[in-house]
Amino acid sequence: MKLLHIDSSVLGPHSVSRQVSAAVVDRLRQANPAMTVTYRDLTAEPLQHLSGSHLAAAQGASTEASLQSDLAAGQAMLEEFLAADVVVIGAPMYNFTIPSQLKAWIDRILVAGKTFKYGPNGVEGLAAGKRVIIAVSRGGFYGADTPMAGGEHLESYLRFVFGFIGIANPEFIPADGIQLGPDHREKAIASALSAASSLQAA
Repeated sequence: MKLLHIDSSVLGPHSVSRQVSAAVVDRLRQANPAMTVTYRDLTAEPLQHLSGSHLAAAQGASTEASLQSDLAAGQAMLEEFLAADVVVIGAPMYNFTIPSQLKAWIDRILVAGKTFKYGPNGVEGLAAGKRVIIAVSRGGFYGADTPMAGGEHLESYLRFVFGFIGIANPEFIPADGIQLGPDHREKAIASALSAASSLQAA
């Protein structure tokens, strides 16, 4: 079994989402010692954001030399995603949505003919069968029953993205309210780590 571990927080060792995503990976590794893990830190090794040159390259146009390494990195990340049985993602909320580093990665895995295709009946996801677990950290509370519900564009976006490519039920482990004071932060982290440690292994 292959696991792909993605982190996208810019906070390094101070990151809650990194702490929780690592706990998820540890839990799954303990349950399956033979599992192989590939790790990508999207902040340490960021992909470029899509440009006209990227889209031209995808259509077969010649590419400038400065773009070659980024195209190769993007292709490698697509292949890692396709090969993975389990994908664990650390996804903090920045300004109501995902970090731009994570968006750049998503832009490289949402590829027509690889992870989805269009047909007579519309879109068909090609990545079904993968398990996706997402460790989410948010400074406040954005549940449906809160005043800030309209600002939640992280979990809703990721649910749609993965559903689009055939992964209907991504699992979310939230740590909410981490900027509302030390007590909120401590309780949120403890709750998320407890959820990570009790994840179903298979």
